[in-house]
Amino acid sequence: MSKTSILLESGTNELEIIEFTVADEIFGINVAKVREIMVAQKVKPMPNSHHVVEGVFKPRDEIITVISLAKYLGLPEYENSGRDIFVVTHFNNLNFAFHVHTVVGIDRISWTAIKKPDKAVYGGQDGAATGIAEYQGRLITILDFEKIVAEISPESSIQVESIEKMGERHIMEKTILVAEDSMLLSKMIIECLHKAGYKNTVKTENGQEAWDYLLEAKESGDPIKDHVACIVTDIEMPLMDGHRLTKLVKEDPILKNIPLILFSSLISEEMRIKGKQLGADEQISKPEIGKLVSIIDDLTANH
Repeated sequence: MSKTSILLESGTNELEIIEFTVADEIFGINVAKVREIMVAQKVKPMPNSHHVVEGVFKPRDEIITVISLAKYLGLPEYENSGRDIFVVTHFNNLNFAFHVHTVVGIDRISWTAIKKPDKAVYGGQDGAATGIAEYQGRLITILDFEKIVAEISPESSIQVESIEKMGERHIMEKTILVAEDSMLLSKMIIECLHKAGYKNTVKTENGQEAWDYLLEAKESGDPIKDHVACIVTDIEMPLMDGHRLTKLVKEDPILKNIPLILFSSLISEEMRIKGKQLGADEQISKPEIGKLVSIIDDLTANH
Protein backbone atom coordinates (compact mmCIF):
# COMPACT_ATOMS: atom_id res chain seq x y z
CA MET A 1 0.00 0.00 0.00
CA SER A 2 1.40 3.42 -0.88
CA LYS A 3 2.12 6.13 1.65
CA THR A 4 -0.50 8.34 0.00
CA SER A 5 -3.20 5.74 0.57
CA ILE A 6 -2.30 5.56 4.25
CA LEU A 7 -2.36 9.34 4.55
CA LEU A 8 -5.77 9.62 2.95
CA GLU A 9 -7.19 6.67 4.86
CA SER A 10 -6.22 8.11 8.21
CA GLY A 11 -7.66 11.53 7.37
CA THR A 12 -4.41 13.40 8.11
CA ASN A 13 -5.44 16.36 5.93
CA GLU A 14 -2.62 15.96 3.39
CA LEU A 15 -2.62 15.49 -0.35
CA GLU A 16 -0.16 15.12 -3.19
CA ILE A 17 -0.28 17.60 -6.03
CA ILE A 18 1.33 17.45 -9.45
CA GLU A 19 3.02 20.78 -10.06
CA PHE A 20 3.07 21.99 -13.67
CA THR A 21 3.60 25.19 -15.64
CA VAL A 22 1.64 27.09 -18.25
CA ALA A 23 3.51 30.04 -19.77
CA ASP A 24 6.00 30.01 -16.86
CA GLU A 25 3.28 30.25 -14.21
CA ILE A 26 3.03 27.45 -11.64
CA PHE A 27 -0.17 25.47 -11.13
CA GLY A 28 -1.20 22.32 -9.33
CA ILE A 29 -3.69 19.45 -9.58
CA ASN A 30 -4.52 16.78 -7.01
CA VAL A 31 -2.77 13.50 -7.92
CA ALA A 32 -6.07 11.71 -7.21
CA LYS A 33 -7.53 13.39 -10.33
CA VAL A 34 -4.66 12.39 -12.64
CA ARG A 35 -4.74 9.20 -14.65
CA GLU A 36 -1.50 9.66 -16.55
CA ILE A 37 0.99 12.21 -17.86
CA MET A 38 2.16 11.95 -21.44
CA VAL A 39 3.95 13.91 -24.15
CA ALA A 40 1.51 16.09 -26.09
CA GLN A 41 0.09 14.33 -29.15
CA LYS A 42 -1.31 15.51 -32.44
CA VAL A 43 -5.04 16.19 -32.06
CA LYS A 44 -7.95 16.15 -34.46
CA PRO A 45 -9.78 19.51 -34.30
CA MET A 46 -13.51 19.35 -33.60
CA PRO A 47 -15.79 21.71 -35.53
CA ASN A 48 -18.09 23.97 -33.45
CA SER A 49 -16.41 23.00 -30.19
CA HIS A 50 -15.67 25.38 -27.30
CA HIS A 51 -12.81 27.77 -28.17
CA VAL A 52 -10.50 26.29 -25.51
CA VAL A 53 -10.92 22.74 -26.86
CA GLU A 54 -7.97 21.90 -29.10
CA GLY A 55 -9.57 18.73 -30.39
CA VAL A 56 -9.53 15.02 -29.60
CA PHE A 57 -6.95 12.24 -29.66
CA LYS A 58 -7.08 8.48 -29.23
CA PRO A 59 -4.24 7.25 -27.00
CA ARG A 60 -5.55 3.68 -26.84
CA ASP A 61 -9.12 2.53 -27.37
CA GLU A 62 -10.84 5.71 -26.21
CA ILE A 63 -11.27 9.20 -27.55
CA ILE A 64 -10.22 11.97 -25.15
CA THR A 65 -10.96 15.70 -25.47
CA VAL A 66 -7.94 18.01 -25.12
CA ILE A 67 -8.34 21.37 -23.35
CA SER A 68 -5.79 24.16 -23.76
CA LEU A 69 -5.15 25.57 -20.29
CA ALA A 70 -3.25 28.51 -21.78
CA LYS A 71 -6.32 29.55 -23.78
CA TYR A 72 -8.67 28.97 -20.86
CA LEU A 73 -6.54 31.06 -18.48
CA GLY A 74 -5.82 33.76 -21.05
CA LEU A 75 -2.08 33.08 -20.94
CA PRO A 76 0.36 33.08 -23.89
CA GLU A 77 0.30 29.98 -26.10
CA TYR A 78 3.18 27.54 -25.96
CA GLU A 79 6.25 28.10 -28.09
CA ASN A 80 8.14 24.86 -27.54
CA SER A 81 5.44 22.56 -28.90
CA GLY A 82 7.78 19.56 -29.18
CA ARG A 83 8.00 19.15 -25.41
CA ASP A 84 4.54 20.05 -24.16
CA ILE A 85 2.63 17.71 -21.89
CA PHE A 86 -0.90 16.30 -21.67
CA VAL A 87 -2.16 15.77 -18.13
CA VAL A 88 -4.87 13.13 -18.58
CA THR A 89 -7.46 13.37 -15.80
CA HIS A 90 -10.30 11.22 -14.53
CA PHE A 91 -13.00 12.73 -12.30
CA ASN A 92 -16.81 12.85 -12.33
CA ASN A 93 -16.47 9.57 -14.27
CA LEU A 94 -15.06 11.53 -17.25
CA ASN A 95 -11.65 11.65 -18.94
CA PHE A 96 -10.09 14.88 -20.23
CA ALA A 97 -6.55 15.85 -21.24
CA PHE A 98 -5.22 19.27 -20.21
CA HIS A 99 -2.47 20.67 -22.44
CA VAL A 100 0.25 22.19 -20.22
CA HIS A 101 3.81 23.35 -20.81
CA THR A 102 5.99 21.36 -18.38
CA VAL A 103 5.50 19.10 -15.37
CA VAL A 104 7.71 20.11 -12.44
CA GLY A 105 7.09 17.22 -10.03
CA ILE A 106 4.94 15.91 -7.20
CA ASP A 107 4.65 17.69 -3.85
CA ARG A 108 3.11 16.40 -0.64
CA ILE A 109 1.33 19.25 1.05
CA SER A 110 -1.06 19.87 3.94
CA TRP A 111 -4.48 21.30 3.15
CA THR A 112 -3.77 23.87 5.87
CA ALA A 113 -1.07 25.31 3.57
CA ILE A 114 -3.67 25.91 0.85
CA LYS A 115 -5.41 29.24 1.18
CA LYS A 116 -8.47 30.58 -0.60
CA PRO A 117 -7.42 32.85 -3.51
CA ASP A 118 -8.40 36.50 -3.40
CA LYS A 119 -10.75 37.93 -5.98
CA ALA A 120 -7.95 39.08 -8.28
CA VAL A 121 -6.72 35.57 -9.14
CA TYR A 122 -7.98 34.17 -12.45
CA GLY A 123 -11.45 35.67 -12.31
CA GLY A 124 -11.66 35.85 -8.50
CA GLN A 125 -14.63 34.42 -6.65
CA ASP A 126 -16.12 32.77 -9.70
CA GLY A 127 -12.71 32.12 -11.19
CA ALA A 128 -10.67 29.07 -12.03
CA ALA A 129 -8.46 29.03 -8.93
CA THR A 130 -9.69 27.04 -5.95
CA GLY A 131 -6.63 27.60 -3.74
CA ILE A 132 -3.11 28.98 -3.48
CA ALA A 133 -0.52 26.63 -1.99
CA GLU A 134 2.76 27.82 -0.54
CA TYR A 135 5.43 25.17 -0.96
CA GLN A 136 9.18 25.64 -0.44
CA GLY A 137 8.91 29.36 -1.10
CA ARG A 138 6.83 28.93 -4.27
CA LEU A 139 3.19 29.90 -4.73
CA ILE A 140 1.24 27.24 -6.62
CA THR A 141 -2.24 27.99 -7.95
CA ILE A 142 -4.57 25.00 -7.49
CA LEU A 143 -7.07 25.12 -10.35
CA ASP A 144 -10.78 24.26 -10.15
CA PHE A 145 -10.77 21.60 -12.88
CA GLU A 146 -14.42 20.70 -12.21
CA LYS A 147 -15.44 24.28 -12.98
CA ILE A 148 -13.35 24.32 -16.18
CA VAL A 149 -15.02 21.10 -17.40
CA ALA A 150 -18.49 22.34 -16.32
CA GLU A 151 -18.03 25.47 -18.46
CA ILE A 152 -16.86 23.53 -21.50
CA SER A 153 -19.32 20.66 -21.09
CA PRO A 154 -22.33 21.90 -19.01
CA GLU A 155 -24.20 18.61 -19.49
CA SER A 156 -21.49 16.82 -17.47
CA SER A 157 -22.09 19.00 -14.40
CA ILE A 158 -24.85 19.15 -11.78
CA GLN A 159 -28.27 19.29 -13.45
CA VAL A 160 -30.98 21.24 -11.62
CA GLU A 161 -33.56 19.56 -13.90
CA SER A 162 -32.92 16.23 -12.19
CA ILE A 163 -34.60 17.67 -9.08
CA GLU A 164 -37.62 18.79 -11.11
CA LYS A 165 -37.99 15.23 -12.37
CA MET A 166 -38.48 14.07 -8.78
CA GLY A 167 -41.98 15.58 -8.82
CA GLU A 168 -43.67 17.54 -6.05
CA ARG A 169 -41.63 17.86 -2.86
CA HIS A 170 -42.54 18.95 0.65
CA ILE A 171 -40.73 21.70 2.55
CA MET A 172 -38.31 20.19 5.06
CA GLU A 173 -37.36 21.98 8.26
CA LYS A 174 -34.15 19.97 8.69
CA THR A 175 -30.85 21.81 8.34
CA ILE A 176 -28.31 20.50 5.83
CA LEU A 177 -24.68 21.54 6.33
CA VAL A 178 -22.78 21.80 3.03
CA ALA A 179 -18.96 21.99 2.78
CA GLU A 180 -17.86 22.79 -0.79
CA ASP A 181 -15.04 25.11 -1.87
CA SER A 182 -15.99 25.56 -5.54
CA MET A 183 -18.17 28.69 -5.76
CA LEU A 184 -19.96 27.38 -8.84
CA LEU A 185 -20.72 23.93 -7.43
CA SER A 186 -21.64 25.25 -3.98
CA LYS A 187 -24.19 27.60 -5.55
CA MET A 188 -25.64 24.76 -7.65
CA ILE A 189 -25.85 22.31 -4.72
CA ILE A 190 -27.61 24.86 -2.49
CA GLU A 191 -30.01 25.79 -5.32
CA CYS A 192 -30.86 22.10 -5.87
CA LEU A 193 -31.39 21.45 -2.15
CA HIS A 194 -33.72 24.44 -1.89
CA LYS A 195 -35.62 23.24 -4.95
CA ALA A 196 -35.91 19.80 -3.32
CA GLY A 197 -37.55 21.35 -0.23
CA TYR A 198 -34.48 21.58 2.02
CA LYS A 199 -34.76 25.33 2.57
CA ASN A 200 -32.54 25.39 5.67
CA THR A 201 -28.97 25.09 4.46
CA VAL A 202 -25.69 26.21 5.99
CA LYS A 203 -23.02 26.85 3.38
CA THR A 204 -19.34 26.53 4.33
CA GLU A 205 -16.34 26.82 2.02
CA ASN A 206 -14.14 24.10 3.51
CA GLY A 207 -13.95 21.41 6.16
CA GLN A 208 -12.54 23.82 8.75
CA GLU A 209 -15.53 26.18 8.46
CA ALA A 210 -17.91 23.20 8.68
CA TRP A 211 -16.06 21.86 11.74
CA ASP A 212 -16.19 25.30 13.44
CA TYR A 213 -19.96 25.39 12.84
CA LEU A 214 -20.35 21.90 14.34
CA LEU A 215 -18.28 22.81 17.41
CA GLU A 216 -20.44 25.91 17.98
CA ALA A 217 -23.58 23.80 17.61
CA LYS A 218 -22.21 21.33 20.14
CA GLU A 219 -21.26 24.05 22.62
CA SER A 220 -24.72 25.65 22.42
CA GLY A 221 -26.10 22.84 24.55
CA ASP A 222 -29.11 22.43 22.20
CA PRO A 223 -29.89 19.00 20.72
CA ILE A 224 -27.44 18.69 17.82
CA LYS A 225 -30.23 17.87 15.34
CA ASP A 226 -31.63 21.39 15.90
CA HIS A 227 -28.49 22.69 14.18
CA VAL A 228 -27.71 20.00 11.60
CA ALA A 229 -29.57 16.93 10.34
CA CYS A 230 -27.08 15.92 7.63
CA ILE A 231 -23.61 16.88 6.41
CA VAL A 232 -22.78 16.96 2.68
CA THR A 233 -19.07 17.45 2.07
CA ASP A 234 -16.65 17.57 -0.83
CA ILE A 235 -13.31 15.77 -0.38
CA GLU A 236 -10.87 18.30 -1.89
CA MET A 237 -10.96 21.56 0.08
CA PRO A 238 -8.41 24.07 1.43
CA LEU A 239 -7.58 24.21 5.17
CA MET A 240 -9.39 20.95 5.93
CA ASP A 241 -10.43 18.28 3.45
CA GLY A 242 -13.57 16.15 3.57
CA HIS A 243 -11.79 13.02 4.77
CA ARG A 244 -10.36 14.86 7.78
CA LEU A 245 -13.79 16.37 8.53
CA THR A 246 -15.36 12.87 8.33
CA LYS A 247 -12.76 11.50 10.73
CA LEU A 248 -13.34 14.30 13.26
CA VAL A 249 -17.14 14.01 13.09
CA LYS A 250 -17.21 10.23 13.38
CA GLU A 251 -14.77 10.19 16.31
CA ASP A 252 -16.85 12.72 18.28
CA PRO A 253 -19.33 11.13 20.76
CA ILE A 254 -21.98 13.81 20.15
CA LEU A 255 -21.53 14.45 16.41
CA LYS A 256 -20.93 10.89 15.22
CA ASN A 257 -24.64 10.13 14.71
CA ILE A 258 -25.11 12.94 12.17
CA PRO A 259 -25.41 11.32 8.71
CA LEU A 260 -22.44 12.37 6.58
CA ILE A 261 -22.28 12.11 2.78
CA LEU A 262 -19.09 12.50 0.75
CA PHE A 263 -20.21 14.22 -2.50
CA SER A 264 -17.11 14.43 -4.66
CA SER A 265 -15.79 14.15 -8.19
CA LEU A 266 -13.08 11.85 -6.79
CA ILE A 267 -15.30 8.93 -5.73
CA SER A 268 -13.60 5.80 -7.05
CA GLU A 269 -13.30 2.28 -5.65
CA GLU A 270 -10.11 3.21 -3.80
CA MET A 271 -11.70 6.39 -2.42
CA ARG A 272 -14.81 4.46 -1.34
CA ILE A 273 -12.66 2.20 0.83
CA LYS A 274 -11.02 5.22 2.46
CA GLY A 275 -14.33 7.00 3.03
CA LYS A 276 -15.87 3.89 4.56
CA GLN A 277 -12.92 3.37 6.89
CA LEU A 278 -13.35 6.94 8.11
CA GLY A 279 -17.06 6.35 8.78
CA ALA A 280 -18.83 8.16 5.92
CA ASP A 281 -22.49 7.07 5.76
CA GLU A 282 -22.70 7.43 1.96
CA GLN A 283 -20.39 8.39 -0.90
CA ILE A 284 -21.62 9.67 -4.22
CA SER A 285 -19.94 11.01 -7.33
CA LYS A 286 -20.76 14.46 -8.61
CA PRO A 287 -22.81 15.37 -10.53
CA GLU A 288 -25.60 13.00 -9.39
CA ILE A 289 -27.60 15.62 -7.48
CA GLY A 290 -30.95 13.77 -7.76
CA LYS A 291 -29.37 10.72 -6.16
CA LEU A 292 -27.86 12.95 -3.47
CA VAL A 293 -31.30 14.30 -2.54
CA SER A 294 -32.74 10.76 -2.35
CA ILE A 295 -29.89 9.72 -0.05
CA ILE A 296 -30.46 12.78 2.19
CA ASP A 297 -34.19 11.84 2.31
CA ASP A 298 -33.31 8.31 3.45
CA LEU A 299 -30.61 9.27 5.96
CA THR A 300 -32.66 12.02 7.62
CA ALA A 301 -35.97 10.13 7.69
CA ASN A 302 -35.40 8.98 11.26
CA HIS A 303 -32.98 11.67 12.34
